[in-house]
Amino acid sequence: MEMLASTEFWIAVGQIIMIDILLGGDNAVVIALACRKLPAHQRRQGILWGTAGAIVLRIVLIFFALKLLAIPFLKIVGALLLIWIGVKLLVPEHEDGHASIEGSDRLWGAVKTVILADFVMSVDNVIAIAGAAETSGSVHSMALVIFGVLVSIPIIVWGSQMVIKLMDRFPIIITLGGMLLGWIAGTMIVTDPALVNPDIMPGMPKIAATDAVRYGAGVVGALLVLAIGKLMIAREVVPVPVAAAPRAAGRLRRILLAVDGSPPSARATQHVIEMRRDLADATALDLHLLHVQRPVSGDVSSFVASRSLEEYYKEQNEQALAPARKLLDEARVPYEAHERVGSPAESIAKEARALACDLIIMGTRGHGPPVSALLGSVAQGTIEHAQVPVMLVK
Repeated sequence: MEMLASTEFWIAVGQIIMIDILLGGDNAVVIALACRKLPAHQRRQGILWGTAGAIVLRIVLIFFALKLLAIPFLKIVGALLLIWIGVKLLVPEHEDGHASIEGSDRLWGAVKTVILADFVMSVDNVIAIAGAAETSGSVHSMALVIFGVLVSIPIIVWGSQMVIKLMDRFPIIITLGGMLLGWIAGTMIVTDPALVNPDIMPGMPKIAATDAVRYGAGVVGALLVLAIGKLMIAREVVPVPVAAAPRAAGRLRRILLAVDGSPPSARATQHVIEMRRDLADATALDLHLLHVQRPVSGDVSSFVASRSLEEYYKEQNEQALAPARKLLDEARVPYEAHERVGSPAESIAKEARALACDLIIMGTRGHGPPVSALLGSVAQGTIEHAQVPVMLVK
């Protein structure tokens, strides 16, 4: 029980939980989609049994990963993989993947799908968690792993939508998660047996793996992931075409109202209703309602049939559009609804161009530009990409 009083133990547990939440959200989507066709009374059983199988399998894989990390140079290989995983976490997904497995209407079929998908998709989790446990300096590595996984799995399975929405709202969480993986990678490299053990390859220069060296390597790894990720994002930015000549002042004919189901979106919707009432000819205003659902990763789409993914996206879009639809319907405001899948800021700007809108209206939580830029605000990103004015409603 003395390990529970150790600061290093709880730091490592926190790292494992954060890694599992960041890298396990997609697994939760697979679980939900694999079990969606089960009868209502079997759906919970499918989730429970599938999750239990995935937990056991993951702990076994991490056990072997911890053993393998004792082999010279494997920590270096694992660290390089972690850096790449951290960079992938920062860079938005654009691939659609190739659907191959559809949700089963039989209990054990769904359970098998969950376990198989988790096995294939958990390579990043396994490497990251093994690295966090091994570099913690604790002699209770497996206890760390089991405790961390058991705590994080229920959060992933039952709180996945909350976690995903939280990461969508505050993308800095993903940035910090990627940097955490870089930190673990840095500390792994300088503790590789080939670099610290004088009995292994004696002719090779050795490193004194002091706390200062480990922390310094961790900082370098975190900054390296951040730098590579930002560089890759910058290279993927497509130049925005020159906007067409603006319409005459005062000729507001078409508005794009971008919503996400949040209270700020409801306030933006109410603002549009009030704006329309103040117009001399309200019928001349063409209103378009839009929600953009972020896509799941290519790993998920490889394990879910196209039809199931389309149903998932439709459900998420309809859920986000519902509050705005209700307000507009009650106010008898005509509108055309649009559902898209993609990066929200870029997709909102693209849709506004395609519809030739004069104005984009969306809700905001009221953060200033510096904070919005730091948190990765969708509103801030829309302002940067849009060719027409963007009105933010607090």
